[in-house]
Amino acid sequence: CLVADGIWIYAGCDNGNVYDLTGKLPRVSYEIDENVDIYWLDIYDGLLAVSDVKGGVTTIDHNDESQWTRLSQGDSGWMVRCDKDGIYHGHTKGVTKYDVKEGRVLWHHKTGGSVLFGWQEANMVYAGASDFKIYAFTKDGQPGSTYRCDASVYSCATAIDGKYIFAGDNNSSIYCFKENGERLWKFGTGCGSALSMQYFDDRIYIVTTDGFLACLDASETAIEAARVGKVPEANLIKAPATLGATPSATLETTSDSSNGVILECVAD
Repeated sequence: CLVADGIWIYAGCDNGNVYDLTGKLPRVSYEIDENVDIYWLDIYDGLLAVSDVKGGVTTIDHNDESQWTRLSQGDSGWMVRCDKDGIYHGHTKGVTKYDVKEGRVLWHHKTGGSVLFGWQEANMVYAGASDFKIYAFTKDGQPGSTYRCDASVYSCATAIDGKYIFAGDNNSSIYCFKENGERLWKFGTGCGSALSMQYFDDRIYIVTTDGFLACLDASETAIEAARVGKVPEANLIKAPATLGATPSATLETTSDSSNGVILECVAD
């Protein structure tokens, strides 16, 4: 999993490490446990939240220092979202909200299935679960609408302020719901099941089980067109074959000190 906050970019890996990708080479930012698989990351105002396979959730500040770790009621924490008021953690037993500073449980709600993905808006959090549903909760813990799909919900997202709710299931289908729970449409992706989903600027971006990155038009016009079965033909773009960057053994030099020089020391 990858998460960014301004210039800071972090990667969570299944060796229990969180890596800082801000520089030219990744460095270990925080070691949780070599026996713990990290499932998800989120960040808010420099505070990094990490959830893992055992149902643990850990917060790390901008100095790469752990603030607290809590073990939730369930395991497999595929959902973690954070804001100024709390950490929202989804696992096999539901969704739990923790206090940012001390990790106190503020509220907990059970879900009918394991939480597989999470999304948040300013006042709501959404949890996609294995029982074919997306559960909505207000951030103060009140249950909202439930959105019913036809298979386990691998991923979900919403338009701004939750006007539309989108879901990807494990049968390679994408759904669109109105805020009140009404299903507007469902169609196949044609490129696999959406394991992760992001909404930005009237577009939905998904990564799939077949290795595709796909973009869907989620504008008002496109949503209304899809309701009557008008779906455009997708453009297939093949990524160029490139070699990965290899670490260099040569030390860079400069004769221009006008912008200053940054020296980073790494223990080897």
